[in-house]
Amino acid sequence: MMSGPVDTHNPGAVGAAVERVYWELFPDGDRGFVARALGWTIECFEGRYADYQAVDARYHDLEHTLQGVLCLARLLAGRHRAGALPVLPRGLFELALLAMFLHDTGYLKKRDDRQGTGAKYTLTHVQRSAEFAGRFMAEQGFAPTDIQAVQNMIRCTGVQAPLTTLRFQSEAEKTAGHALATADLLGQMAAADYVDKLPALFAEFAEAAAFSGDRTSFVASFSSAEDLLRRTPEFWETLVKPRLRHELGGLYRFLNDPYPDGPNEYLERIEANMTRLRQQLATAGSSLETPDRPPAKPS
Repeated sequence: MMSGPVDTHNPGAVGAAVERVYWELFPDGDRGFVARALGWTIECFEGRYADYQAVDARYHDLEHTLQGVLCLARLLAGRHRAGALPVLPRGLFELALLAMFLHDTGYLKKRDDRQGTGAKYTLTHVQRSAEFAGRFMAEQGFAPTDIQAVQNMIRCTGVQAPLTTLRFQSEAEKTAGHALATADLLGQMAAADYVDKLPALFAEFAEAAAFSGDRTSFVASFSSAEDLLRRTPEFWETLVKPRLRHELGGLYRFLNDPYPDGPNEYLERIEANMTRLRQQLATAGSSLETPDRPPAKPS
């Protein structure tokens, strides 16, 4: 059951909400885990870890990560309450949360990297995030199998990630990875300011295209922020919805409240965002007309 709105600008509020979920599901668990994982993430994103700068990507910022973490905790809680199989034990639940906390660390830059923002790494950020997580977790003393699990989950988060080629160590780990990918999409697209932040997403894509020099890449296909805005509703209808339902196993349904037939607050908010965006585009009229292209892809 949803516990009401949570301010995802506030790390403490998100941490408290996730802790409530964790303690409900695992009353005998590690009560310091969520706070510890959140603290690690804040250190990384604020430039207080090793030789990394603070995150400077405008769209893939700390709040973006917190939106995903909150959605993931709620989804896995709904799945747990529904008695779905395979059961995710406490350890895997913790690793899934940690994977979400670290899933966009690939946007972080080293201190001597002064060219542009971390958005330039958009095309490689998933692999960079997996590598960052591997190094970070090894420093914290995690077992190799746990590190591999987190890296596998992170690799699920690209919208076009080749899920069938990932070598999961168990069916439960695969489920956790698919839940991560689901929450990454829903958490950002359901945000109240999602439509307002799309120009920032375009700016990230434009920087990545310029940095990579690959004019055939998806991120290079956008002519303007308006182009991305125009194509986003189609992205939701033709790419995200089918992926949620099929490749990701329909795990979004565990956010239905009550399960299985209650309303899904995340889907409702996304549909409201798409309605708002369509109305905005209609009002703008022909000034936003651009040639037909594939729909826009947040990552």
